Amino acid sequence: MIDALLYFPSRPFDDQPRNHGLAHEDVEPRTADGERLHGWWIAATAAFRLGHLIHFHGNAGNVSHRLAEASALSAAGFDVLLFDYRGYGRSTGRPHEEGLYHDARAALAAVRERRGVDPSRIFYLGESLGGAVALALALERPPRGLVLQSTFTGIRDMARRHYALVPAFLIPDAYPSLARISRLRAPLLVIHGERDLIVPFSHGQRLFAAAPEPKRWHPVAGAGHNDLLSVAGSGYAAAIAAWAAAIR
Repeated sequence: MIDALLYFPSRPFDDQPRNHGLAHEDVEPRTADGERLHGWWIAATAAFRLGHLIHFHGNAGNVSHRLAEASALSAAGFDVLLFDYRGYGRSTGRPHEEGLYHDARAALAAVRERRGVDPSRIFYLGESLGGAVALALALERPPRGLVLQSTFTGIRDMARRHYALVPAFLIPDAYPSLARISRLRAPLLVIHGERDLIVPFSHGQRLFAAAPEPKRWHPVAGAGHNDLLSVAGSGYAAAIAAWAAAIR
């Protein structure tokens, strides 16, 4: 029941990298439990390279809906891997919590295996649900840095807000990011829209407060959940690039 309320995958692609002037390669990571994922590797278009960034998207759509973010990050100096979880886009299987953790590990392995990748310069960026997935991977395999964008504290907190009529005993303690984040051993950047009505601004504040140093807080005035990039404009990628460049 909860999975049906949590995951909203889309199969058809509504956009392509070429529509954004992005050269790309198709990648197909294989998971430890036998699924075949699909993603796009998009090389940095800037004259310099800050590192390699794995993008963990939210609970709806697919990679074709994240190309504006990839374009901005590529222009800021990151190689970007956009990939779909199981059941999304061209990836096989059906989404569930443990499965998405397998998917995250497979995506990381695919990046580490690429020629020219510096394993010490891999960043994770998780958007909404993807922030919980990226954080879980970061605890196992710390990145150069972790970006949590519009990320919730945990499914139980989200259910209290959006599904108040669902009995509490039916809500699993899934994606418990607030309980996990104190164990993070990587630099952190938290980005959250001040007018987010889906994942409240307070979730980002609580995650940031519970996280160990080094960490940086970047609220976006006037931004909601789905318009953060358009509201932030060029400041979105600039903030991430400045944070990444400052990590020593």
